[in-house]
Amino acid sequence: MATGWAGDGAVQDQIDATVNDGVQRARQQLRKGPGLSRCEECDAIIPAARRKAVPGVRLCVACQAAHDDETRSAAIYNRRGSKDSQLR
Repeated sequence: MATGWAGDGAVQDQIDATVNDGVQRARQQLRKGPGLSRCEECDAIIPAARRKAVPGVRLCVACQAAHDDETRSAAIYNRRGSKDSQLR
């Protein structure tokens, strides 16, 4: 049961829209087409099985893992901070 001006299911509609936007954004970031035969970072050979499994691949497994680690560490930043840090 919705309250105020919101219609029934408005919250779920907003959640669905947010999820759909996230999926579309992720799909746009996927590369398409043939991948590279050599890594653009370290010039190592990218195996044919990886090029077949990951369309548009540009990095070898080691360089991709390093790239993912850098991206993941940047995304873990805690914006709220602890209560103690806010009191200082």
